[in-house]
Amino acid sequence: MSSQNSPYAAFSTLLASSAQPVTPAELHGLLLGRSCAGAGFDADAWIADATELLGAEPDEPVRQALVGLQEMVKGELAGEDIAIVLLLPSDEASLTERATALGQWCQSFLTGFGLIAGDRALSSEAMEVLQDLAAIAQVQGSLEESEDGESDFMEVMEYLRVAPMLLFSECAKPAAPVPKPSLH
Repeated sequence: MSSQNSPYAAFSTLLASSAQPVTPAELHGLLLGRSCAGAGFDADAWIADATELLGAEPDEPVRQALVGLQEMVKGELAGEDIAIVLLLPSDEASLTERATALGQWCQSFLTGFGLIAGDRALSSEAMEVLQDLAAIAQVQGSLEESEDGESDFMEVMEYLRVAPMLLFSECAKPAAPVPKPSLH
């Protein structure tokens, strides 16, 4: 798939056409962070948080895209797969561009997670994931265009496709219903 036809590129074009100074990576990170923290999937609450990031009320096409993005995330988190598709530039983009977007995604994930989770007590595993995300958010310009840089980037991507699921399972998954005692 060419980078012009990637979901990231299409969303970038939509945001640019409505003069929104935010990247799809930032929006996806914010959405996934708040979802993993237990925000639920109320469209109005998501649009309100996205509006704050956007700095203005989104126009209708952007609003529709945001609702679609939320439906995609809801499907991923509620589905049987244990991996998430990150909304980042395609592999054809430069490593610097992809690493910058990855850093933006991590930063926005942390923002969204913190918005909902606040100072809730978390397990040591969950805290480790959040610390990893904070560290990854800092790498933006430090990856070189090389085979090793590409390999490092792919390793981080694989980690980020599964690590948020730990946070989701700890903070957002509804507790299993307690069986009701039978009245015999």
